[in-house]
Amino acid sequence: MEYARIKLAGRNIDEIITICNEIRDIAKKYGVSVRGPMPLPTKRLKVQTLKTPCGDGTGHGNATWDRWEMRIHRRIVDIGANERALRQVVRIPIPEDVKIDIELKEKYEHK
Repeated sequence: MEYARIKLAGRNIDEIITICNEIRDIAKKYGVSVRGPMPLPTKRLKVQTLKTPCGDGTGHGNATWDRWEMRIHRRIVDIGANERALRQVVRIPIPEDVKIDIELKEKYEHK
């Protein structure tokens, strides 16, 4: 039995949750099994910069820093490999800042 693994990644968590809900609705509509969305660890990209261009800080011997952080949220959704359901999933409008990967996998069953 094959299934499709859908990986979502992006900065806006609300967009990712909306897409996951649409995928779940499509799977329910076509009667396909669905697992997820399974959250993966959030990547935090941190950058610290000095506020002043000269590097002296505020003039009192203290350096003043700006701290910037960007978070990358990730989710995985597994759905059964139904051709009609996957066609509908591909038609979901995906925002530009959300990355989506779809790959077909073979289920491994223990004997």
